[in-house]
Amino acid sequence: MVIVDADGEVLDEGAHYLGERTNNQAEYEALILGLSKVREINPKRAQVYSDSELLVKQMRGEFRVKNAKLKPLFQTAADLFDSLPEIEIVLIPREKNKRADQLANFSIDRHT
Repeated sequence: MVIVDADGEVLDEGAHYLGERTNNQAEYEALILGLSKVREINPKRAQVYSDSELLVKQMRGEFRVKNAKLKPLFQTAADLFDSLPEIEIVLIPREKNKRADQLANFSIDRHT
């Protein structure tokens, strides 16, 4: 996850090795990590960018969360979402998410 301010300055970034997870579980874990950090910053408004169509559409309520392993992750993310004053989630193309992918790959590579 990467957190930037309105001017594009990086405020925080990070990745955690999660062990064996599905891609969707990892996307939710990153969202939870990012939302937790954003909550500490306490902005008046925030935008979340993700290249995961499933995650974005589930968080928007467009898709139901059917997978039992995703349900608790979704609930945690939804609770964090609801705790922020003004927030939206935006689907972006994978090529616009390069830094987050680099951090995730770095974390995986360190543990293999």
